Amino acid sequence: MIDSSVNYRKYLDPSVIFKIKSLELRAKMIVEGFMVGLHKSPYHGFSVEFSEHRPYMQGDPIKNLDWKVYAKSEKYVVKQFEDETNLIAHIILDVSKSMDYKHSASVTKLEYAATLAASMTYLMLKQQDAVGLTLYSDRIESYLPPKTGRVYIKKLLMQISKTLPSNKTATADCLGQIAEKVKKRGLIILFSDLFDDVDKVLLSLKKFHAKKNEVIVFQILDPIERNFDFGKDAIFIDKETGEELSTQPYHIQRSYSEAMIEYLEKIKSECLNNGIDYNLVETKDSFDKALFNYFKKRRKMN
Repeated sequence: MIDSSVNYRKYLDPSVIFKIKSLELRAKMIVEGFMVGLHKSPYHGFSVEFSEHRPYMQGDPIKNLDWKVYAKSEKYVVKQFEDETNLIAHIILDVSKSMDYKHSASVTKLEYAATLAASMTYLMLKQQDAVGLTLYSDRIESYLPPKTGRVYIKKLLMQISKTLPSNKTATADCLGQIAEKVKKRGLIILFSDLFDDVDKVLLSLKKFHAKKNEVIVFQILDPIERNFDFGKDAIFIDKETGEELSTQPYHIQRSYSEAMIEYLEKIKSECLNNGIDYNLVETKDSFDKALFNYFKKRRKMN
C-alpha cells in the first residue's frame, strides 16, 4: 500500500536512492515511485495494476473472484495463486570490471544496472512472473533459473546485492552460452555497457530472438563515455587490464564523439531491425525512464 504522504518520486533519482544501503528497500522504493509516476505526466493515461490478481476468465471458479476489488473498480478479477506464472523472464547482468566506472555520475554503471535489475525483479515477481538471473564477466559467474514466489525474490536480490565487479568482458561469448540454457520462450533483459565486439554481440542477441524470445537491451553508460569531456590533461586506466595512458583528451574529443555516435547508432539500428528493443540509459537518468520502457514491452506481450 502506497502512503500518499510520502514523496516517492524522489526515489527515482539515483543521487537520492543510493543513500539507502539495502538493495531490496531501494528496489521497493523505486517501484513505488514509478507507480506514482505512471499517473502523472508524461505517463498520464498509462495505467497498470500492481497486484496479485489476474482478469477473470471463463471457467474460473466463482469462489475465486475478489469481490473487494470489484466493489472498488467494477472489474472481475481472481486472486492469482503461487504456481500461476504469467511470463518467464531472464535477467542478464554484466558484472565485468568495465562496469565498475563512474565519473560525472553519482554511481558506477554496475551499481546503477544492479539496482535497475533488482527493481525489475521486484516488479515481475510481484506480478507472479517467473524470473531468472545470470551474472557474467568473461564467464558465467552465477545462474539462477526462472522461478516465482516471494521467497525467490529475496534469493535473487541477495545474489544481486553481493555482486562485485569481476574480470574482463566477454559479452558475446557469454550471451551465446546463456542462449543455450534458455529452453522456454520468454523475455530476455540484458544490462551491459556492451563494450565488446559489437558484431559478435549482435549475433549472440539474435540467437535469443531466433528462439522466439522477446529481447530488451539496456545499454548502461556514464555520461562522460558519450561526450569525452575530460579537459586538457588526463590519465586513463583500463579497468580490466590496469594499463595506463597519459594524453590530452581535447585533441581527440571530436573524433571520439563521432566514433561513439556511429557505434551507438549501429547497435540501435541493428537491434531494431532484428526485433530487439534497445534502450540507451545513462547513470544520471531517473529510473522511471528504463522502467517505463520495460512496461511498454511487458504490455505488448500480454
